[in-house]
Amino acid sequence: MTDNTEVMISLKDVNKTYPGAVPLHVLKGIDLEVRKGELVSIMGASGSGKSTLLNILGILDNYDTGTYYLDGVLVKDLTENRAAELRNRMIGFVFQSFNLINYKNAVENVALPLFYQGVSRRKRNALAMEQLERMGLADRAHHLPGEMSGGQKQRVAIARALITHPSIILADEPTGALDSKTSHDVMNTFRELNDEGMTILIVTHDPGVGAQTNRIIRISDGVIIPDSGIVTPDNICQCDA
Repeated sequence: MTDNTEVMISLKDVNKTYPGAVPLHVLKGIDLEVRKGELVSIMGASGSGKSTLLNILGILDNYDTGTYYLDGVLVKDLTENRAAELRNRMIGFVFQSFNLINYKNAVENVALPLFYQGVSRRKRNALAMEQLERMGLADRAHHLPGEMSGGQKQRVAIARALITHPSIILADEPTGALDSKTSHDVMNTFRELNDEGMTILIVTHDPGVGAQTNRIIRISDGVIIPDSGIVTPDNICQCDA
């Protein structure tokens, strides 16, 4: 990765505190850069702040102080409509639980983000079929989620994340509900997408998943650990869920 590669995510001194009788300071001066075309994992124990960090990156939660730029756009104090617009245009989400609609088939699930963008049914279904073919799931296009395996459902979810041509994919424990072989297959899919230039950031507690990314960002007690970086046997985090 060269120094002049475009920065996709830039956080400077980002803090997040949840109010309460005893305020909880979850993120403490986070500095983070992810460049275009990187495949990065964020690893940390339960309560480390990685989920809060992902929610901020995904424009699902606000931060208190600092700055967050997503593909050059300042993400700060946005209205709900503007936040939704940025999410829909710039971010593809993949979740541990797939988040597919059980009564819609694969094509309809993949096409759903385009429905919210006002794309015609014919066009969005055609584009959804293209993504399913890319995922090797053309023969499952008209199957409901209940008729598919966990790996197939996750690839449908990845296809849905890609259909809007986002700048980045954020994946939250994307292999957490899968067996080891299926997890490996899903990670191969992510690596293939990364080889094509897609920027991907994966939150995981699984050191096997972290080992398949190009850079591990380790977070502990709301702080990024300084030795985070290029994956080596010594810095693969042995973390709890």
